[in-house]
Amino acid sequence: MTQTRSADTPAEGSGQPQDPPSDDLSRLAALHGVAVSYRPSPDRAVTASATALTRALTTLGVDASTPAAVAAALTARERELRERLLPPTVVFWSGEPPGTALAALPPGTRLTVTTEDGETRDGTARLPPGVHRLTATAPDGRTAHSHLVVAPPRLPAPPGRTYGLLVQLYSLLSRRSWGMGDLGDLAGLADWAGRTLGAGFVQVNPLHAAVPGPPTDPSPYRPSSRRFPDPVHLRVEDVPEFARVEDRARLGALLERAARLREGVLEKGALIDRDAVWEAKRAALELVLEVPLDPARRAAYDAFLAREGQALEDHATWCALAEVHRPAWRRWPRGLRDPRSEETARARHALRDRVDLHRRLAWLTDTQLTAAQRTAREAGMPVGIVHDLAVGVHPDGADAWAQQEFFAAGMSVGAPPDAFNARGQDWGLPPWRPDRLAASGYAPYRMLLRALFGYAGALRIDHVMGLFRLWWVPEGRPPTEGTYVRYDAEAMLAVLVLEASRAGAVVIGEDLGTVEPGVRERLRARGVLGTSVLWFERDWEGDGRPLPPQSWRADCLATATTHDLPPTAARLTGEHVELRDRLGLSTRPLAEERAEAAADTAEWRDVLSGLGLTDGEGGEEADIRAVHRFLLRTPARMVGVWLPDGVGDRRPQNLPGTSDEYPNWRLPVADADGRPVTLEELTASPRVRALLEVLRDEAARS
Repeated sequence: MTQTRSADTPAEGSGQPQDPPSDDLSRLAALHGVAVSYRPSPDRAVTASATALTRALTTLGVDASTPAAVAAALTARERELRERLLPPTVVFWSGEPPGTALAALPPGTRLTVTTEDGETRDGTARLPPGVHRLTATAPDGRTAHSHLVVAPPRLPAPPGRTYGLLVQLYSLLSRRSWGMGDLGDLAGLADWAGRTLGAGFVQVNPLHAAVPGPPTDPSPYRPSSRRFPDPVHLRVEDVPEFARVEDRARLGALLERAARLREGVLEKGALIDRDAVWEAKRAALELVLEVPLDPARRAAYDAFLAREGQALEDHATWCALAEVHRPAWRRWPRGLRDPRSEETARARHALRDRVDLHRRLAWLTDTQLTAAQRTAREAGMPVGIVHDLAVGVHPDGADAWAQQEFFAAGMSVGAPPDAFNARGQDWGLPPWRPDRLAASGYAPYRMLLRALFGYAGALRIDHVMGLFRLWWVPEGRPPTEGTYVRYDAEAMLAVLVLEASRAGAVVIGEDLGTVEPGVRERLRARGVLGTSVLWFERDWEGDGRPLPPQSWRADCLATATTHDLPPTAARLTGEHVELRDRLGLSTRPLAEERAEAAADTAEWRDVLSGLGLTDGEGGEEADIRAVHRFLLRTPARMVGVWLPDGVGDRRPQNLPGTSDEYPNWRLPVADADGRPVTLEELTASPRVRALLEVLRDEAARS
């Protein structure tokens, strides 16, 4: 999505579905957080269909199949809300007045809190941050229990103002890579950027575990698990046991295969082949894991097992079962579809060697991720590695199997029709059930964040609006027949702030697109940064002109582009228009598209020139430097440089709306001629250095 204005203008019209909901159905839906309407644009409201509301309610365990069932469910829900003492989860912001949940308790209600540490306290005064157990006992004898999330009122601001690099890790190959970028390359980039040019962070794509192939979906935004990282990112030679592998001949052959994969991408123009890379790495890692751990390493591994507990056991079990039965677990033998069944327990025992292998791989990857963050901080980076949290998981993956009770069966996350896509979008990701999240005290969400913050200096949250609501699309139906389902944003934010504060980490929300009123304000109030992209920062409520730098918000990560958008060189030259036309993605004649793009670019060039940001040289390279000077004139706390912009790469890493037509997620960083550029060449490039020195010098002056 590219529109960044908020949908905060009163509606002038409304759309009615062919099967409009009854008043009772609408009331029932609203009481369960299912939206009865939405705004595809600021001036238009659309009513959700009765079918959409019924399907969403059914998924939430509410019978809405007949008018009588709706009436009965409505009566039951109203009685439940009227009579309950506490909701499943209550939020306290430290230093702020208690929320409405406690204010609504009958006078004289006694409150008792059992803290995370097991201490019992009367009342709610001076509670430590954490997720505690709250008990309310009313004067009439009624008792209720609730999870109590106590969080700091907001996250601290990033440490000073800083700039950094944005890169898709798989695309960053060094002369040691096995055909795609790895965690050794990430550490090397961070070390160079921090020590040499004073960069404050490196942001990467999601490194979550993928659903295994072949073929593996190359998109990092449809992972098998968000909780555990993918071992394909391991630098095999950096595993300590590598040096003690006995079968050196076999290991040597695998190293030669890795060299061929690397040379194929860097010298012969091949696309990144994740499956071929993993095939070679897996074989090598199986040799490495045959080497016994020394006592210190064994102790570290045992500590990891204890820390990750059942979640790791489930993940490793799914990985082992997927090797035998393929990943689509809904087609596994019936008993294996349940992670808690006796059949699964027997299979886990029978496959115990493979289960342990996958546990070890998760540990090794976690260890190298932690080492990369440590390297970044030792290089002087105040933030370090910025990791990316995808909005959801693949329905066939490990998380969807292990956490079935928390996912909305038969639903997929997407986006409603809007001015940019009349058919809406279906992302193929099952959403979390808000009712069961709340009942658990947001346990899976907390554990996910805790795992990521274990090795992240900051976390970017893709589609951060999903903390508030998600568009649910019924399985087998088009996105137009979906509806929004709300989450307890107060609780989702409190858990996020709590876990980020414990880790001392920054949080960046990807809030591009049409955002409902109040969302950005609530995020900012809690210290969550937004995302601002140069080309979309215009005075949408006024004359539509580019926003002057002083009018930008400060609480954001400001960039010129993202992985879903054209690189800056392509936008400046208009090559992005030619690419879309060649692939049949244009909706208007090429001449019109060219003219509009040229006018947009010319307008921005005039702005840059008027501010004195061009250096007099002219040309694309100088314009890219001027763009980044502009970003540093804004008050943005963080400024990001798309690393391929440093070498003039024209190709987007992902072109939305394409699949086989374009090699999404499989391109190495390349120069203006499409020649792949290694990490070693990047760090020695005068062009890259000139761009980053602009940021370093401008940042120092500001």
